[in-house]
Amino acid sequence: MFLRRWALPVSLLALCAALAIGSRQKGLPETVIPVIDEAPTKANSYDWMGRHNAVVDRVKQGNVDMILVGDSIMHMWGGVPQPGGPGQYLWDKYFGSRNAVNLGFGWDRTQHVLWRLEHGELDGIKPKVAIVMIGTNNMGSNSANDIATGVDTIVSTIRHKVKGIKILLLGIFPRDPMPDTPMRKEIADVNSQISVLGKEKNIVYLDLGSIFLQADGTISSDIMGDYLHPTPKGYALWAKEMEPALAKLFGDKARE
Repeated sequence: MFLRRWALPVSLLALCAALAIGSRQKGLPETVIPVIDEAPTKANSYDWMGRHNAVVDRVKQGNVDMILVGDSIMHMWGGVPQPGGPGQYLWDKYFGSRNAVNLGFGWDRTQHVLWRLEHGELDGIKPKVAIVMIGTNNMGSNSANDIATGVDTIVSTIRHKVKGIKILLLGIFPRDPMPDTPMRKEIADVNSQISVLGKEKNIVYLDLGSIFLQADGTISSDIMGDYLHPTPKGYALWAKEMEPALAKLFGDKARE
């Protein structure tokens, strides 16, 4: 199924937000309507707006050559602006020396990422590379087609705001301990749709899901403790598998 390309002028996203109530009648899915994510703050998970403000403050300082865009799976790389998480021990090796800023926010769906990108997280910077993975939190609430459209809109927004940026687009990681669950099938559907973006200039698509799976398709808690978020071992597998493509896009030597 082809993606529905809603994401041309970024100004349309602001219009969608202003007309959110009536937008459903115009056929726009909620996955492309920018909104604040209130869930993590209400659940006492973390201060979502505080993290957003920390990212904006860091971006204002400039010297940003790479951004990581996504949800809690990206958030847990730690790094800048707020260190911590199972991937933190790898941050300096793979990202710190590349002047990276982590735009991964726990609990976020595609619509929340769009709000952040429209409210300062890309303003005034010219990163060379963006790593993007988002959509798992939309599962169960949105159709695979609408989730793919949300991912497409995020990619288009980044490219509009940062001319010439190269994007490493990652397929959504598998979740659930067993194969063939409805969630696994929906993830496969979304990934099949967004994979076509890898045919566009300056976009590389990678589906790294297989590195987290055992031979029978199950996920070990040693790799993903909750069958969703990688453990430190899972982050190491991710970094190693992603590094050749990342180094090529960034134009430096691959970390070993």
